[in-house]
Amino acid sequence: MSDVEVSRPAVLVTRNEGNPITNGPTVTWAVGVLSDRLSEKGIGFTTSRDADAAITVQVLSSAEAPGLPAGTEMPATPESFLIVGEGRQVTVVGTDATGLVYALLELADRVAYADNPIEALTGIGAETASPAVPVRGIVRSFSSVDEDLPWFHDRAFWEEYLSWLAAARFNRFHLALGMQYNYGADRHGATDNYLCFAYPFLLDVDGFEVAAEGVDAEERKRNLETLRFIAAETRRRGMRFQLGLWNHAYDYGRDSVHRYPITGINPENHAEYCGAAIAQLLTECPDIDGLTFRVHYEGGIPDDRHEVFWSAVFTGAASVGRPLEIDMHAKGVDQALLDAVDLPSLSPVLSAKYWAEHVGLPYHQASIRAREAAKPIPAGHEMKGITEFSRRFTRYGYGDFLREDRQVDLMFRVWPGTQKLLLWGDPAIAAGYGRLATFGGSRGVDICEPLFFKGRKGSGEIGARDPYVQADLRLSGQEWTKYRYTYLLWGRLLHNPDSDPETWRRYLRATYGPAGGDVERSLSSLSRILPLVTVVHGVGGSNNGYWPEVYVNLPISSRVHSAHYAFDTDDPKNWGGVSPFDPTTFYGIDGYVADVAAGRVTAKYTPIEVAEWIEQLVADGHAALERCREAADQTDPQVRRTLIDLEVLVRLGRFFAGKFRAAVDYSIFRATGDARCLESALAHYRPARDAFGEIVDVVEGIYQRDLRFGIEHSEHGHWADRVPEIDVDLAALEDELAEARTAGGAAVQLPPVPRRPVAPGVAHTAPPNFERGAPLSLSLDVLTPGPVGATLHYRHVDQSESFQQVPMESSGGSLVGTIDGSYTASTYPLMYFFSVEHGDGGQALYPGLAADLSNQPYFVLGSSAAR
Repeated sequence: MSDVEVSRPAVLVTRNEGNPITNGPTVTWAVGVLSDRLSEKGIGFTTSRDADAAITVQVLSSAEAPGLPAGTEMPATPESFLIVGEGRQVTVVGTDATGLVYALLELADRVAYADNPIEALTGIGAETASPAVPVRGIVRSFSSVDEDLPWFHDRAFWEEYLSWLAAARFNRFHLALGMQYNYGADRHGATDNYLCFAYPFLLDVDGFEVAAEGVDAEERKRNLETLRFIAAETRRRGMRFQLGLWNHAYDYGRDSVHRYPITGINPENHAEYCGAAIAQLLTECPDIDGLTFRVHYEGGIPDDRHEVFWSAVFTGAASVGRPLEIDMHAKGVDQALLDAVDLPSLSPVLSAKYWAEHVGLPYHQASIRAREAAKPIPAGHEMKGITEFSRRFTRYGYGDFLREDRQVDLMFRVWPGTQKLLLWGDPAIAAGYGRLATFGGSRGVDICEPLFFKGRKGSGEIGARDPYVQADLRLSGQEWTKYRYTYLLWGRLLHNPDSDPETWRRYLRATYGPAGGDVERSLSSLSRILPLVTVVHGVGGSNNGYWPEVYVNLPISSRVHSAHYAFDTDDPKNWGGVSPFDPTTFYGIDGYVADVAAGRVTAKYTPIEVAEWIEQLVADGHAALERCREAADQTDPQVRRTLIDLEVLVRLGRFFAGKFRAAVDYSIFRATGDARCLESALAHYRPARDAFGEIVDVVEGIYQRDLRFGIEHSEHGHWADRVPEIDVDLAALEDELAEARTAGGAAVQLPPVPRRPVAPGVAHTAPPNFERGAPLSLSLDVLTPGPVGATLHYRHVDQSESFQQVPMESSGGSLVGTIDGSYTASTYPLMYFFSVEHGDGGQALYPGLAADLSNQPYFVLGSSAAR
């Protein structure tokens, strides 16, 4: 950054040269960005106080800020800022360097997208911002030496990419090494192990002769220098750098044929080497702020006495003597690990999965699948005993880690199983995460970015990271730029879920021109479909086995066996038998039909309602897509990429909506023998299959024919590969229908299903807290004549527990339910919701899900003793 020739109009930026915050490297970088944006608009920039400037931008830390204008207040929380514009003076104030970065980049954004940048700055008024979510992270995985080594060493990529993350207001960048393999869980061993057991690819550790074959000293040096660069550039932009060392197995066993065998290490020196290596790495790379470890068996260390190994690693990290966050992947964590990490200078935090290994709706599961319950450890299963058995309930959520007296903090990680390839962008869902990522006092969230795990498990090929094959759509090393809007929404709405929509709409106008508004509307509706499908169709918790975006068909017919889904779903292994990931809020299909048959339908959302929601999202998204086609410049590559992805999402929505309806009809047929239900199932399933088949035509010649995110059936492939499995299922249903028609016989009639009330007809004001050990009475105000009763459902914020129920009693114009004092005598917060019964037999959940599916359908209440 340097002064340019100044002629009016020009912008003068002033800073206190003696203030280490305003004049430090982070703020200096942000001032440089503002300078660059002004220069691109032909506007002068100067730091000379003698210059005749059209506008002066004064940069201040909160400690040196003068009196503020009436009606403005400077937030005190970290990373906060205030912008005040008065005539030709714009003052930006930050509580710290990161807050000032956000303020200066906001000015830079306004300049970049404005027709008249001077007016954009002079008309800025007053604006304050402080983060709603303390940790707002992006995770990028190094998964393939063939596909990822080019971007790893591409410094121009890092500068542009990290700058976009900072402008989106992420405050943490997590580079994950070794995350692509799952020791002891993958069916095969490892092949592409570059940077998987990372130390010998970066260091020659003093006192050891451990090496990666094929990696010489020069290559190690280059890798370490690149890592230093990434960490330093991350911190220069006001973000924390988190290094994920997800694997500590040096040999993956089974049928592994490592491309880079690790030598000089054995079980006797493994822990000692890793402790020394982590200490040396932290010394060599001083800008590492924290470390993420997968501490259960899939990270290479068996569960049985895992604390012995990890004590050596944690001790090595603590020996460096600087403050470090130790982020332990929460799956399988027990007290022995928590005791091991309790060392000076280490700040431990657990990172739990938000919705298993997928992207779900913003709320956290009201309950987990029944198959996630704890079990005794069988003999011979000690390696994975804690994770898979005794503390199995920690695999896919927050487990029992949110006690109010917990000794370590908790955060969440949003895994990439649901959607890896297609463009995503729903402001409502992103804002919902911004409101709910701090659930139970947790610290925030890491988001696994688009194209996550591309080329994992040895499936990568040189030059194949770009998923496009059509020449004019290829991104050639800039694949991340397709998803700028995705990053922007996640970052800005995690920072402030009530952000002014202009913060992303100016980007949409610049990218899509007059079609920008309809791109937003279409993407918003269509991006909500796959997270909803994920929550309701919980056929597999692992991202390895369940990919709704390129869905491997689970059959509806009981006559078609699915070996693929056999390992992680309940019997019967067809659509009807699948449990939702939240079986308290949503019905599974067979469970719904069984309750219909028994005349006991509850307030849970039904699969028919889910199908209706998806159909409406498709209708809204498709209508906006049609308008986009009319207004957009379809010669622009990004416009074309976006329109293609929207077309795919429309058809995925039609497929899943039809499949939900067909599966319900089939389940009713199985319960009643009514052949008409099979006819109805086929009437829904055939067009659903056709919609899925149309995707093949939409993407013909556009995307790679084999989209490789791994080697397992559901980790790679193409929509064309999935169609034959759907056809087999359809044919089986056709056969069943023919047999049912031939058999004849009287069908059982199901009782009518009461409709859900249009509105619950009640209201509730949550108390500020509860007193431990004292009874807690909760009341519903009855607003309309409809409600005739209600049930209070409650549990501790502990996923190992089940919900309790209390019938509510009428008291005046209210319904009252009481939680006993013996239950509130706990260090856990409480969560609760109500099912409201109406006189016509219909039931409603309260508070339930809002129309945008982005709220929390229950209340959470802390105790008066909470910290």
